[in-house]
Amino acid sequence: MHKDLVRLARGRHLYVCLLAAVAAGLLVLVQAELLAGLLSGAPLIVQGAALAGVLATVIASRAGLVWIQGVFAARTATALKLTLRNRLLAHLHRQAPGGGADRRSGELVTLTGRGLDSLDPYITGYLPQAAVAAVIPVAVLIRLTVADLATAVIVLLTLPLIPIFGALVGWQTKVATERQWHALTRLGGHFLDVVQGLPTLRVFGRARHQATVIRSVADAHRSATMATLRIAFLSSLVLELVATLSLALVAVPVGLRLLAGSLDLHTALLVLILAPEAYVPLRVLGLRFHAAMEGVAAADQAFAALAPSSGGEQPGDTAPGSGQPAAAVTPRIGRAYGESAATGVPPEPGRIRFEAVTVRFPGRAEPALDEVHLAVEPGECVALVGPSGAGKSTLLHLLLGFARPAEGRILIDGVDLAALAEDRWRRELAFVPQNPHLFATTIAENIRLGSPDAPLDAVREAAVAAHADEFVSRLPHGYDTELGERGLGLSAGQRQRIALARAFLRDAPILLLDEPTARLDGRSEAAVVDAARKLTRGRTSLIVAHRPAILGIADRIVRVDQGRIVTAAPGPADSPLLRSM
Repeated sequence: MHKDLVRLARGRHLYVCLLAAVAAGLLVLVQAELLAGLLSGAPLIVQGAALAGVLATVIASRAGLVWIQGVFAARTATALKLTLRNRLLAHLHRQAPGGGADRRSGELVTLTGRGLDSLDPYITGYLPQAAVAAVIPVAVLIRLTVADLATAVIVLLTLPLIPIFGALVGWQTKVATERQWHALTRLGGHFLDVVQGLPTLRVFGRARHQATVIRSVADAHRSATMATLRIAFLSSLVLELVATLSLALVAVPVGLRLLAGSLDLHTALLVLILAPEAYVPLRVLGLRFHAAMEGVAAADQAFAALAPSSGGEQPGDTAPGSGQPAAAVTPRIGRAYGESAATGVPPEPGRIRFEAVTVRFPGRAEPALDEVHLAVEPGECVALVGPSGAGKSTLLHLLLGFARPAEGRILIDGVDLAALAEDRWRRELAFVPQNPHLFATTIAENIRLGSPDAPLDAVREAAVAAHADEFVSRLPHGYDTELGERGLGLSAGQRQRIALARAFLRDAPILLLDEPTARLDGRSEAAVVDAARKLTRGRTSLIVAHRPAILGIADRIVRVDQGRIVTAAPGPADSPLLRSM
């Protein structure tokens, strides 16, 4: 029995539920007495029609008590789930970075949603049945002792077989169910993390690879589920077989003694009606145990998250059934370490040319871009400025492949972008968005997003160039520090510097920056600007920007308004556009 759950669920609704369940069980003894008397014609306090009426009243009372048990059990389960959800969400909201921050929101959604909902079988089924199993077999055994001592001895000797075999199978069920639950939470967490970071994965050429990763996690969950079902069916078979054999040991001697005349009909009927009721509560308890195990596993995970020391390893960090770290199931995100980074030879920057490019989005009357002409020379850094919605980010999205021109074309070194293989083209790009997506893995793995085979020295060099090493090296685990989902645990400036380090390590010839200094404080902005200045050197770069500091690194500033190029300034130092900002 889960002590934490029972302590949290304790209240008058639970007490009424348990009392109703026990009372309904005890009425079985009265019902057996009346039914045996009615069938045997033995003299009782009431006779005839009155006996039938009393029997009907007892049956109706049992039905009423079962209804009361169900109502109050449902109220208990609802209150318990509400309390646990409120505590869990409040605790996670207060949690400091690094303390439990590594839990993915997909895992939290699974835990607070389906996980806590699976507590219903535990509260409404297992707990009331546990109370019944603790009382009714003892009461039945006492009544059988009074009625027929030989039968009581047989029941007393065979009754422990059910909990013994149930416990043996139950241990395996607990392990299998925990594996299934952890596989399910990992599947939800990883799937949501991938969906949220899908644009980033597409840019770095890892979107298709994640289909294989999700398939492997889903296969692990399927295997764990089937293993749990096999054990559940085995448990049902074992418990039914033991109960049936035990009843046979009771029924056969009773029948023989009844034929021999050493046992009267009333006692025989009473024994045959009551004996199954000694085994039924324990047998049903075993079945309810299997149904409630997923809820128990979810409760263990919830109470582990609520514990003060829950910042450590969380349930689900081990791949189900493998005994290996979860990374064995979820391979690192990223592509092979690029040749230019491995050899130290910088890539050749490309020439980008937009020729009469028009972009239209569904549901919008006006085009997002209207006959845009723009050329970016090899190694040139061009800053795009203008009001929100002017079409600056759309220009970047065209290069990233997230949008397609309705008219016109984009040339890369004289070759139409539409003719280039998408994956091959994206290997030539490094992209730093306004809100970079960091995955729920280590800092080193996040920097390696586009180059997963890069050695740690190269990762560290990229971080130094991006001014990220200064805060990463102060963390307790350095580059092995696990980040929360979307970089939870880092400030906006720190996340941006990790994204810049990722671009340094990518070492692509074409660089796209989408407002990298937005919403940063002065110190973080200075660090990001300095890193961006080094990053753009020798690369063909497009920067969407509003802040004057980032505009200062541009060779040319282009103003975009209502989807058109309206102004171009030759250089940042004497640019009227820069001075006016």
